[in-house]
Amino acid sequence: MQTYFDQLDRVRYEGPKSTNPLAFRHYNPDELVLGKRMEDHLRFAACYWHTFCWNGADMFGVGSFDRPWQQPGDALEMAKRKADVAFEFFHKLNVPYYCFHDVDVSPEGASLKEYSNNFARMVEVLAEKQQQSGVKLLWGTANCFTNPRYGAGAATNPDPEVFSWAATQVVTAMNATHQLGGENYVLWGGREGYETLLNTDLRQEREQIGRFMQLVVEHKHKIGFKGTLLIEPKPQEPTKHQYDYDASTVYGFLKQFGLEKEIKLNIEANHATLAGHSFHHELRRPLRWGCSAPLTPTAAIRSWAGIPTSSEQRRRERAGDV
Repeated sequence: MQTYFDQLDRVRYEGPKSTNPLAFRHYNPDELVLGKRMEDHLRFAACYWHTFCWNGADMFGVGSFDRPWQQPGDALEMAKRKADVAFEFFHKLNVPYYCFHDVDVSPEGASLKEYSNNFARMVEVLAEKQQQSGVKLLWGTANCFTNPRYGAGAATNPDPEVFSWAATQVVTAMNATHQLGGENYVLWGGREGYETLLNTDLRQEREQIGRFMQLVVEHKHKIGFKGTLLIEPKPQEPTKHQYDYDASTVYGFLKQFGLEKEIKLNIEANHATLAGHSFHHELRRPLRWGCSAPLTPTAAIRSWAGIPTSSEQRRRERAGDV
């Protein structure tokens, strides 16, 4: 296996006085915070997409990165090379988790058959890498927004062929997440929204995505996946009016379709900003409703944010101070 970071030492905790730019000065994974290791509070994960898939392109130019795993050649071999560099990177950075979209780790192919075969082969590669490194999968997901077929939505698309293609991707990605021991499965509807009301049937699209999510839950139980299903709210980007705008919008959607006990929320700080909220605002709401994800605030973060921990909340409730 080719290596890429031989010249770099593994990033470790060296304390606040360290002048080493490739060292942790404040993050000590073994330090106890409120009776729990810091690593268990702050479950850092490296994402596959921005880290290994971006080629340096922007709106004004083509990709500028010269990366060995982004060269012309057999797509599956390039994906294997990408996995080599990814897991070497995880080891050097000392992160316990990683996460991916399906097409981050595997070539999409020209058909669903190619997609499924490629993904199955890469799941074998990733499983071997995980076993060798001890790095675990925090969550997997399906990219149902990049391909032009999803220009008018995936789960909300009026074309049944597009809907079924998206469903196949989600089923395959959830199966892979389950096989790799993933702790969560994320659903983010980047194209689930609309630009104008002139060609949008709001009721149909909402009912369609509601049924899609019910099918996702059914499949989770069918395969015995014990991880958590998560919806990641995000407004305005890439679709102006998105159906998963913020925590409140998503919770109303889950209640409408009887999914509030099946799906939790994965809150991202900048998505809260895009919705005009603070990160604390978006965290507090699902905490109060009981649908926050294990990946969002732990006891320590709740305390720092001024949000009561579960034990503190029970004490307040008994005292009538809520």
